[in-house]
Amino acid sequence: MSDDAGAGRLHRAGQWQGPADDRLVLDYEGRFLRRKRVELASGAAVLIDLPETVSLAAGDALETTDGRLIEIDAAPEPLLRVTGELTRLAWHIGNRHTPCQIAGDHLLIRADHVMADMLAHLGAVVTPVTAPFTPEGGAYGHGRTHGHDHPHEEAAGHARHHDHGHRH
Repeated sequence: MSDDAGAGRLHRAGQWQGPADDRLVLDYEGRFLRRKRVELASGAAVLIDLPETVSLAAGDALETTDGRLIEIDAAPEPLLRVTGELTRLAWHIGNRHTPCQIAGDHLLIRADHVMADMLAHLGAVVTPVTAPFTPEGGAYGHGRTHGHDHPHEEAAGHARHHDHGHRH
């Protein structure tokens, strides 16, 4: 691909097929974008220019203006592997609106010393690891959990004024 190639169409994982022409490896924060010049695994550069900001997932593909497919891959990054009483620990992680990847015997969160200390005080075993991070999407279907922005409109499925344990 040339340095002036552009990618403006997104295909979600499972909605495209065949071998990808290239790969784009991004960490969790990097997979949240709308417009950005990136370097692909091959070394080629491409300008991503999507109609709106999206959360890219591993296995998604971007289509370039010349019809090539670029597969999205999650980059390894510093995380904390959390074990212990998972239901209780997950509640505390979620109460702080911290993105969390859930596995059968552990939780993964981004490396954060404050969270590590809190979880250890709650009885968790917290182990630093490096791995791809693919946390659960938000409860309101946005695919991200940072912040707590969801529409406070009756059309969105709940009343304008409500209280679910914290202020907005």
